[in-house]
Amino acid sequence: MQAPGRGYIRYVRYGVQLWFLLVISFLGYRFFQFVSHFEKGTPYVQRPPSVEGFLPIAGFMSFKYSLLTGIVEPAHPAALVLFVGIVAVSLVLKKGFCGWICPIGTLSQYFWMVGGKVRGRNFHMNNKLDIPLRSVKYIIMGLFLLLIGVAMTPNMMVLFFITDYYKIVDVKTMKFFTDMSRITLFVLIGIGFFSLIYKNFWCRYLCPYGALLGLVSLLSPLKIRRNGERCIHCHSCTEHCPELIDVESKESVSSPECFACMTCVSHCPQEGALELSLNIHNRKKTIKPIVYPIVLILIFYLFIGFGIMTNHWKSKLPYGEYKRLLSPFQHTRK
Repeated sequence: MQAPGRGYIRYVRYGVQLWFLLVISFLGYRFFQFVSHFEKGTPYVQRPPSVEGFLPIAGFMSFKYSLLTGIVEPAHPAALVLFVGIVAVSLVLKKGFCGWICPIGTLSQYFWMVGGKVRGRNFHMNNKLDIPLRSVKYIIMGLFLLLIGVAMTPNMMVLFFITDYYKIVDVKTMKFFTDMSRITLFVLIGIGFFSLIYKNFWCRYLCPYGALLGLVSLLSPLKIRRNGERCIHCHSCTEHCPELIDVESKESVSSPECFACMTCVSHCPQEGALELSLNIHNRKKTIKPIVYPIVLILIFYLFIGFGIMTNHWKSKLPYGEYKRLLSPFQHTRK
């Protein structure tokens, strides 16, 4: 069953997710070509700054450094732009980045959907395990917040920013997957296996970035709200929620696990029983589902556009520095 006139929204989401996955995959390949130019002498390809979206720790460090000094770290400025943009999206539109844009979230979703098709269903973690396991991502997040947000001073950050390791931390991140160790391979296989049988295993239990965005999203004025008078208690919303939220028992969904994917809304068969609404000054305004992804994408790209216009998007590392750091010949001479 699905809501009349609203069931389409989950298919819009699938399309948006696929689009971003394809774009990010293409940019990742271009970055691989960029690195190969210095390592293997292949034709030069311009480095795509968007790959710095995979550097949230660098983005967080740069954010704190910019707040305290007013200076944008030049090696990976896009990491700062994307970090601020993603957090801002979560503040306004809940965990929309996780549910609509993040490629890791999309791949995780594909895994459990395939697993559900093969087995006929997905497993549900026992509550005695689910809650402790969900705390893992918050513990990891807390460690990063403590080490970077509290312990690191601007001077310590500068000393890290000027290291060769930090300058090519994007390359190090790529190598983590392209030249992975046996331990990394086994860990990824394990995560992939559990992602097949449990919905959003990585996002639900292990992702510290998602944990941060989930806490920020609690401040969002946007919520999925249930009208108790119109609800027919068919359990469809709860049964289809990919984040296993008991939507039917709530007046509004305020969980930090909520992706704002609107799967519950798209499956609700009763008009007006479940709506996406905006609450400003205690006044609730219903939002049409299709408006959400349009606003989400606009805000996301506005931050990228701002970074480009202010010259805080492309890395300031010169060609010669990449050659020094990545060329095998240069390393051999040393």
